[in-house]
Amino acid sequence: MDFFPVFMRLKDRSCLVVGGGPVALRKVSLLRKAHARVTVVSPALCPELAALKARDAIEHLPRGFEDADVDARVLVIAATDDEDLNRHVSELCTERCIPVNVVDQPELCGFITPSMIDRSPIQVAVSTGGSSPVLARLLRSRIESFIPAAYGRLAALVEGYRLKVKARIPDTELRRRFWERLLEGPVTELFMSGREDAARETLEKALETGLDTRDAGGEVFLVGAGPGDPDLLTFRALRLMQLADVVVYDNLVSPAIIELVRRDAEMIYAGKKRNLHTLPQEEINQLLVRLAKEGKRVLRLKGGDPFIFGRGGEEIDTLMQEGIPFQVVPGITAAAGCASFSGIPLTHRDYAQAVVFATGHLRDGSIDLNWKMLAQPRQTVVFYMGLLGLPIICRELMAHGVSPDMPMALVEQGTTQNQRVIVGTLATMPDLVKDYDVQPPTLIIVGEVVKLHERLKWFQPGTDHTVKSLFSSQGQVVEARSSTEGAEA
Repeated sequence: MDFFPVFMRLKDRSCLVVGGGPVALRKVSLLRKAHARVTVVSPALCPELAALKARDAIEHLPRGFEDADVDARVLVIAATDDEDLNRHVSELCTERCIPVNVVDQPELCGFITPSMIDRSPIQVAVSTGGSSPVLARLLRSRIESFIPAAYGRLAALVEGYRLKVKARIPDTELRRRFWERLLEGPVTELFMSGREDAARETLEKALETGLDTRDAGGEVFLVGAGPGDPDLLTFRALRLMQLADVVVYDNLVSPAIIELVRRDAEMIYAGKKRNLHTLPQEEINQLLVRLAKEGKRVLRLKGGDPFIFGRGGEEIDTLMQEGIPFQVVPGITAAAGCASFSGIPLTHRDYAQAVVFATGHLRDGSIDLNWKMLAQPRQTVVFYMGLLGLPIICRELMAHGVSPDMPMALVEQGTTQNQRVIVGTLATMPDLVKDYDVQPPTLIIVGEVVKLHERLKWFQPGTDHTVKSLFSSQGQVVEARSSTEGAEA
């Protein structure tokens, strides 16, 4: 983060604004909403600021800025059209460790004012680090539609009960669960529908009744994290990611998705890299049981979908045997996500009427698959975890009757900004992968539908990582090049 997000208490504290024009007025208005004592130093004031001075709502120093003006201030804002003066104010405040903001000059700022959503006492701040205030305002407008004004009144209601609930439920963890259960359910629903008295009665009744088994017991959330892009998570996945006390996650879960988990949750890395499992599967199963029996809500976060080569079935089988409550949240499997983001439809009436998912994971140096079934015509075959066994996959498919010219695509880090697509054939793909130094996670797609990639590709990651292969009339690869001119190789 270029800027650390923080909310400052400014009530009855002295703040300085340098400048008396319309820009200064906007900053003065924000400071006054926070009940700060505002002093404006400027030879002249715009009419709106002059009106505030006439009402004694601000203090005005009718002259140019002097260095001593920053003394005893908790915050300073420079809002003039004099760049030299703004820079001087910034340097002066920086030397004296006073938070300073220079309007429209983020490089001179010790802090920046974000775009704000005010549902007091709830406040949401959106910032782009000063790079695009307009974008921040657009994001704010979208978020505002999801936060009705009633949430502010709801927060005020909850604030009135905090001490009562704390006395009734001393344990911090159980108290948090108590509030989550109420605010995710009846109290919020009643309040949002305008039945505030009924919401208050429900809260009072819950306080008298105290805890129930939902507050005290552990539970496991088996959640599919999808192929990598956090935008592909389900709403339910996001909600459970914020409830978890402990997170057990695999190597294929992208860092961007990990960032969305509750900040204070305990994180346990389970590994699951190729040929390197930090925790064997049986130990993971028992870990989930132990954590849940300790009363914790456990998020088991798995790449893709938990039930497609994710061994989720084994995990919930153990949980059922131990009587542990659990929820399963499907995720977008890698085949669907990577194919879509590569412009390769898995089925197409002109090319494929069936799709088959297979694991390319090596066991004892071989891949034990039904090659005859996989070699059937007019179908698409998708291999998970097939990078290491790619030469064997190509060899066996050709040995079972598939043409060496059959189109084949390998998708690296699919759906993310680092996505790279390598297109070739069964005969050429092993050498292409060597040439372009491919690293997992990858997905392999075999079938005539791969021909549609060049025409249908729509996703443009931060850098175009597509590796293009041009086919001759005989279907042989005659050129393979990267649009990054070898940067990735």
